[in-house]
Amino acid sequence: MLTHLSVRDFVIVDRLALEFSPGFTVLTGETGAGKSILVDALGLLLGGRSEAGLVRDGKERADLVAEFDISALPQVQDWLKKHELEGDPGVCLFRRQSDAGGRSRAFINGVPVTVQQMRVAGEMLVDIQGQHAHLSLLRSQVQRDLLDAFGGLAADAAAVAGAYREWRRLHDQRQAWEAQSSAAAAEARQLEWQIEELQTLNVQLDEWEALQAEHSRLAHAASLLEGAQYGLESLSEGDGAVLSQLSAVTSRLNELAAYDPELREALALFESAAIQVQEGCYGLRHYAQKIDLDPERLAQCEQRLQGIHECARKYGVLPAQLPAQLAQWRVRLEAVGGAGGGEALRRKEDAARAYYVDKAERLSAERRHWAAEMSSQVSGAMQRLSMKGGQFEAVLAPQPEGAAHGLEQVEFQVAVHAGTGLKPLAKVASGGELSRISLAIQVVATKAAEVPTLVFDEVDVGIGGGVAEIVGQMLRELGAERQVLSVTHLPQVAALGDYHWRVAKSEREGRMVSRIVVLEQQARVEEIARMLGG
Repeated sequence: MLTHLSVRDFVIVDRLALEFSPGFTVLTGETGAGKSILVDALGLLLGGRSEAGLVRDGKERADLVAEFDISALPQVQDWLKKHELEGDPGVCLFRRQSDAGGRSRAFINGVPVTVQQMRVAGEMLVDIQGQHAHLSLLRSQVQRDLLDAFGGLAADAAAVAGAYREWRRLHDQRQAWEAQSSAAAAEARQLEWQIEELQTLNVQLDEWEALQAEHSRLAHAASLLEGAQYGLESLSEGDGAVLSQLSAVTSRLNELAAYDPELREALALFESAAIQVQEGCYGLRHYAQKIDLDPERLAQCEQRLQGIHECARKYGVLPAQLPAQLAQWRVRLEAVGGAGGGEALRRKEDAARAYYVDKAERLSAERRHWAAEMSSQVSGAMQRLSMKGGQFEAVLAPQPEGAAHGLEQVEFQVAVHAGTGLKPLAKVASGGELSRISLAIQVVATKAAEVPTLVFDEVDVGIGGGVAEIVGQMLRELGAERQVLSVTHLPQVAALGDYHWRVAKSEREGRMVSRIVVLEQQARVEEIARMLGG
């Protein structure tokens, strides 16, 4: 709950420090005294919009601090821990600074945060019902949000909205694909034809280099064979062959080496040369035996080389690059959806829609249950507010096509008196009746919520007489379970508060300032008497 509020240089407040207690606190004061400034300060602290004009004249910035006791709020503690915003155990500090130009800074437990983070955390701590709530209640979205809050369905509704957005994203993606499908299909067909051509040609990696080498060998087979045979003839087989000459030389030098050892070095070289020539001859003989004069294979090689070369020229690449080109085309074909891309998108869209419908139907079932419960409770509250025979019903109008909010529209309908038919809330003629119905809805909805602090800013506008006392009793009952702060102009409501504060405006050093006074018993009687006297 809210335990402390400090306000400095905000609108017409110079310095204000308030300590809050559990229960029902009322805030009163003369018209124009600034009763709603406290609510505005809380709203800014909880993530409201900062704008020019909020800073007290002559000051640079407004500074607002709120302290909350969160020892009994594990969901808030978990949120702070998740976002690394933990402070002292059981305590949470909100701070907002706003300059004269409307720029602001936000802090939670001394750590800078975004306004959105402050708003999310604030919604778990305080619920503010404004004096124009009965007007906002006329909007369908507000009615739906109230029903979801009453049933604790906010998380389910958010999940449905997320599922809807994903379905629509895939739907739009498929439609965009179909809008471009003509060009994409043409490109896909071209790619498929090109891929088929290269797959049929079946060029292997490094095949081009290997084919060129084989073709060169086959084309010059006769010359290669003649050269090998010439070498063999000259080295080992013909008259005066090199091997015969080397053999004769080594034999003669071997005899002479007995007379002069210096010949042994030359002898060794000739013997080595003879061995190498002999090995070379073995190699030439083996090579000559492998040479195949195969015109048919040569023709095949030439045909294959020509086919690869023509294909490469056709697509503007080198022959050796054809395998890589085939791989690129396959990747591109997958990208443009040539191989059933549209069908794949359609399957994803259908799956997303089915997921959305499942989530939305579950939410619809929960809404039907809580709509009946809310209708019963608000109808009961209307009886207490002197609307005997009045009836309230949260009507769910099917919306089969679906939307982010689900498969139905929520409409609050009322019968103001017994015997009258149900009509949309927006068609209730009397402002006083609308105020009472609005208050009944707000009290029931906030009672179901888990927010520990409830703020009612003149929600009793348009209500008076005996009904006003009942309003006070209802707020007091809420105060027995929650911390309730009500800004009111009704003495009947003020008299039922556990605590009573009075807002007063005075002039100081030529400037108007607003202050809040905690009223004790006698001062409280005097304030209620003033309110009764108008």
